Amino acid sequence: MKKYILLLIGIGCFAACDDFDDLNTNVKDPGNVSGESLFTGAQKNLVDQMTSTSVNSNVFRLFAQHWTETTYPDESQYDLVNRSIPEQHWRVLYRDVLKDLDEATNVITATELLSTDDPVVKQNKLLVIETLKVYAYTVLVETFGNVPYEEALNIGNLSPKYDDGQAIYDDLLVRLDVAIGQFDESKGSFSDKEDNIYNGDVAQWIKFANSLKLRMGMLYADMDAVKAGKIAQEALTSGVFAGNEDNASMPYLATTPNTNPVYASLVLSGRDDFVPANTLVEIMQPREYEGDGETIVPGSVKYTDPRAKYYFMDNLDADSSVPETVYLGGIYGVRNVFSKFSRIGHALHTPQFSGTLMDYAEVEFLLAEAVERGYIAGDAEEHYNKAIVASVEFWGGTAAEATDYLALPEIAYTTATGDFKQKIGMQKWIALYNRGFTAWREWRRLDYPKLEPSEEAISPIPVRYTYPIVEQTLNGASWSVASSAIGGDRVTTRLFWDME
Repeated sequence: MKKYILLLIGIGCFAACDDFDDLNTNVKDPGNVSGESLFTGAQKNLVDQMTSTSVNSNVFRLFAQHWTETTYPDESQYDLVNRSIPEQHWRVLYRDVLKDLDEATNVITATELLSTDDPVVKQNKLLVIETLKVYAYTVLVETFGNVPYEEALNIGNLSPKYDDGQAIYDDLLVRLDVAIGQFDESKGSFSDKEDNIYNGDVAQWIKFANSLKLRMGMLYADMDAVKAGKIAQEALTSGVFAGNEDNASMPYLATTPNTNPVYASLVLSGRDDFVPANTLVEIMQPREYEGDGETIVPGSVKYTDPRAKYYFMDNLDADSSVPETVYLGGIYGVRNVFSKFSRIGHALHTPQFSGTLMDYAEVEFLLAEAVERGYIAGDAEEHYNKAIVASVEFWGGTAAEATDYLALPEIAYTTATGDFKQKIGMQKWIALYNRGFTAWREWRRLDYPKLEPSEEAISPIPVRYTYPIVEQTLNGASWSVASSAIGGDRVTTRLFWDME
């Protein structure tokens, strides 16, 4: 009986396999994955990385001093080595974003069109992918400086050379211009299930590409005003974001593994690792202290930024003598007792809260700066006001709240302290809450607010990530050349656009 059963199984297998070569086919091989699927995965990996607050890979909220830590303050003291933080950031952007985008390009390009397919749709898909590649490379350059570029995605080359950061940036702008010029907004691209940022809307991708171009152009402002001005003018003429509805944001879902990664860190982890930093809280809610420097003078709050109630929330275990309307930020860069300070706001405890690559408020701040620098015509104050209104409304506030806030002498463009860099830099830094990387980038570029490291920090505030340690061992020659070219592989080495 046993032999009979085995014989039947053998006959069934033979009948099911027309060709024994099928047994050698790996059905899970990436070669069988569609280009569209690769794009979707890479897009999510990019937004996840830029949104994450994992101390293993994204500590930019800490660098920007929007948040600080409680039990383990190592990352806010700028220890990048213990957790190999640069390596994680590097790996995600190269392996999980750029390589998958590159493969998506290859697969979609090689896929033969059916007679019913529109070649323009295929072209638009490739241009969307190209735009995200440009974005990802800008993040790498703005994080590290010189990085692998021309040889980066060749898996057969285990020791790629590093290219000059400025040369990469120049080339990325050329690539972005080509993409902008070739998009056809009369046709579609990816489906709404494949593109989780703009649902395949090509007109929106064009706006994003132009807004990215504007941001990239302003990076040159302190080193090449003529070039920066030309790029800003071109981007504005071609069409940048015009409202919060244009934001490059990806919604998350209510269930794992597709929740917002910040929710995963703040809620699902069951840990209390972060609190708002006093650096941010005391700018958004200025008040006076008693002689001991720790006790708030009753009734001394000058004003409260309308976004504070969204950025922060009361900690029920905090000192009951402090009015509920007063937020308390943890001391930046030291060990803090979680129960003594305000907590991160409700919105970031929501699994579906979107992750954002770029938004309208950022664009309006860039335009305000471009007006001040003489790059474009217009009214800097008008753009500044639009940026703040957009930020307040994005977080859930009202236009009326934003108007009242803008009427404060400390906030109004004509009466706020400092030159345009300080006025725009301060408000932009506040508006970039929850977008740690961009807040850190703009702090380095505009030099405001004037942040200081804590007394327990092991270095000054980093102005770049050091290269991954693994690069020293596996790609030592290229690493050595790159390190020398930028002036040393240190967190204090300023990159080509970051002027003193």
